[in-house]
Amino acid sequence: RIVEEHDHLMTPLQVSCLLNEYVYKNFKYVAGITSVETTLEEVWKLKAGVCQDFAHILLVMLRMLGMPARYVSGYICPNKNGMRGEGATHAWVEVYIPYYGWLGLDPTNNCIANDMHVRLAVGRNFSDCSPVKGSYKGTSKHVLHVGVSVSYEDGNRHEDNSATLTPQPKNDGNEDSNSYRRYVEMMQQQQQ
Repeated sequence: RIVEEHDHLMTPLQVSCLLNEYVYKNFKYVAGITSVETTLEEVWKLKAGVCQDFAHILLVMLRMLGMPARYVSGYICPNKNGMRGEGATHAWVEVYIPYYGWLGLDPTNNCIANDMHVRLAVGRNFSDCSPVKGSYKGTSKHVLHVGVSVSYEDGNRHEDNSATLTPQPKNDGNEDSNSYRRYVEMMQQQQQ
């Protein structure tokens, strides 16, 4: 229904960005309101959750439209933008856009994934790429504290870089089709 309310001639990129923005605008980020056991139906009713919930909602919306999409688990590097999830585990979505390849969308921050998004695992959903798995025996009062520190080897601080999408020629199979790597290389060239 969200897409039907807009121009029916939208490109897959426009549809993906519209749905990403919809999740961002219509779901409130509330740390601790959900757990890995919370269902999508519960998140939909709450209209609140955390990054993994927002990623799952966006995944379902994209897949309902027949768009290939996958769940991404990783981190957001600390930066000056004050993004939700920075310096901690984070989740977002990658959607396959014809002539672009896999494009990362972060519904928690309403942005295209960029060089601040450190991808660790990709899967169908959270259970395929949970950053922490296993069993724990102990009291419920114990808490797992996890930290990550990411910095540049040369000590330089991050400067804000806006992402620019450029259509790519159709891949004939003779070249490497890692669109994320090409995107990072493009961003590095723009920084020079």
